[in-house]
Amino acid sequence: MMRADGPILCFGELLLRLSPPGHGPLFRESRLDANFGGAEANVAVALARLGRSSGVISAVPDDVVGDAAIDALRRPGVDVSRIARSDGRLGLYYLAPGAGLRASAIVYDRQNSVFATRTATAYDWPALLAGAARLHLSGINPAIGSAMADICLAAMTAARAIGVPVSFDGNYRASMWAKWCADPAAILLPLVDRADLLFGNHRDIALLLRRPLDGSTPQGRREAALAAFDRFPNLRHIASMSREVRDAGCNVLRARIDTPTDIIETDAIEVSGIVDRIGTGDAFAAGVLAELGVGGTEGAAEKAARAAQTGLALAVLKHATPGDQSETTPRDLATFREGGFDVRR
Repeated sequence: MMRADGPILCFGELLLRLSPPGHGPLFRESRLDANFGGAEANVAVALARLGRSSGVISAVPDDVVGDAAIDALRRPGVDVSRIARSDGRLGLYYLAPGAGLRASAIVYDRQNSVFATRTATAYDWPALLAGAARLHLSGINPAIGSAMADICLAAMTAARAIGVPVSFDGNYRASMWAKWCADPAAILLPLVDRADLLFGNHRDIALLLRRPLDGSTPQGRREAALAAFDRFPNLRHIASMSREVRDAGCNVLRARIDTPTDIIETDAIEVSGIVDRIGTGDAFAAGVLAELGVGGTEGAAEKAARAAQTGLALAVLKHATPGDQSETTPRDLATFREGGFDVRR
């Protein structure tokens, strides 16, 4: 059964990220920097740094690489007790960071990882989810393959059966889906059916509904959200972050939360001098999850507005942090809200 004060459990694959120092191309230098990440793990870390109880459900190798991956989650306070260990390899990806008008590029090397090959019978979902406040996962998991898609469906079904709310981040990865599935919507539809919170924009909704949707105007974005609420009656919130890319070092961000009856949209923030864009969407998701799950006396619209602002703040601050994971604490968040951009002494 769900507990409001329980952990937000994030189900997904931990990955090792290898990237060149600075903003050069891959393998130009004689070394690569190593960081641990993964979309769901990034959300759990960001939540923990905010003081919100979080945990990860995953599987990593039973070796020193797996030890290091777990330590990267344990240090900020993530509950790692639901991470399984077995022989095999950790998935990884290579990042070539963008610079100027050269976009960043990612190459995945995650086939046959411990997580990807773990079978459905290895997951006792009622036991894993007992006492959780929420289950969070993303579209990266089902993109791994049909077996993982079935596991995601079983997880979400089990969560709903015991009253644990479910959030789903679209996180569409075209290169992963293209390897095995010509119709991702067929896999994603039953998953989103089981979510009460969707992280996604008009493009994600268009993919799900298999029809074009115009997100270039406020009216178009609202029509896309209403189409999603109509198709997925369990949805209560749709959270999204829009991004105008001026170049690799300067983006303009805005956050939005739609409900069946309300639209909450933040002012735009220009983010210049970007250090690392990877993980910013996960930071946004963590900020939204942290606020929507907090009790209080304010109404639903006020809580959604606070969630949008916090999600945007975490995303903006993550752009100044190297690696996949947010390091923003409540103190950092308060300073950002106060506009404290000068040196703190």
